[in-house]
Amino acid sequence: MPHTSSAAKRARQYEKRRERNQFVKRGVKIQTRKANEALEGGVTDAAQTEIKLAFKKIDKAAARGVLHKNTAARRKSKLARAANAAKAKPAEAK
Repeated sequence: MPHTSSAAKRARQYEKRRERNQFVKRGVKIQTRKANEALEGGVTDAAQTEIKLAFKKIDKAAARGVLHKNTAARRKSKLARAANAAKAKPAEAK
């Protein structure tokens, strides 16, 4: 338990921020998973839309400071590589 009122306030602020950050991170993970699942069926308009939404959520999380900018760049790069691999996959099957 905090001893001073300022320490108690910091604890309350920390808890609010933690909950908010968890909510944003969860949204990023869910959207990334949706994009990856859409890519399993090949690169379609639906998959492109999911990737675009995932990029948007990742960028927003980085702007809010929930994700570090390099972490955001790495996650976006990973998604882009998966999309490019999905595009190349049908060409190899021919």
